[in-house]
Amino acid sequence: MTEQQRERLAALACVAWLAVGLWAPALSLPPEYHHFADARTWLGLPCAADVLSNAAFALAGVWLWWRAMQVPHPSLPGLPGVQWMAVMLTGAGLLLTAAGSSVYHWHPDDLGLVIDRMGMGVAFAGLLGVAVADRIGDRAALALTGAVLLLAPLAAALAWQADNATPWLVLQAGGLLVLLALAWCPALPRRLAVPWGWVVAVYALAKLLELGDHAVFGWTHGLVAGHTLKHVVAACAIWPLCAALSRRPHRLAGALHVHSQSDRTITA
Repeated sequence: MTEQQRERLAALACVAWLAVGLWAPALSLPPEYHHFADARTWLGLPCAADVLSNAAFALAGVWLWWRAMQVPHPSLPGLPGVQWMAVMLTGAGLLLTAAGSSVYHWHPDDLGLVIDRMGMGVAFAGLLGVAVADRIGDRAALALTGAVLLLAPLAAALAWQADNATPWLVLQAGGLLVLLALAWCPALPRRLAVPWGWVVAVYALAKLLELGDHAVFGWTHGLVAGHTLKHVVAACAIWPLCAALSRRPHRLAGALHVHSQSDRTITA
């Protein structure tokens, strides 16, 4: 399949994704949405566990940036520039998610949730950009990243202003389906070849912990709540991408060594 064919298929999928978000029945947030299991205060910090566990996102963002900086600059024969920039955007999104989610959990309400989701939208845009650049091509990656950066804040605001959470739910679920579909596609040459299925599996586990917030709090006899664990597990979803980045310099060094050996042979 050529790059143009892959792009057309991706465009059709995105149009269907957008149509579902626009015309699916509107859903409201449950009345108890902001009532988390662990509301304990620590040293004057309200909802301390849910606030402090967002440090996992910040650590993941810094780790991702550090790994990305070990890869040769895009102008060198390392990682293509679009995928490298999408990786950096993902790291920025994780840092914004850490900040926005901390603000939200400090005092959970509708406005705080919008701030939280705006940071998440940046992380989603970057991650989808990395995945599409990995399996489809750079032009499709730029288009989808730009679209998600534009649409995610709108979807977050709609849940607040129009009491319609459907676009945000479709954005999240559709993004996971895109990653899952791309996991079955072969990686393009000189790309990271991230095992996207693992990213989806870890994030799905995080969502289950979120849904079981109160149940987990009960099972652990008040030790830890599901939403607190959700933050930590969701941050771990970035591990396959970091692992792929850590392998990249070694692959490049091996390729350059073989190329250098070949040049010496030809010269001799």
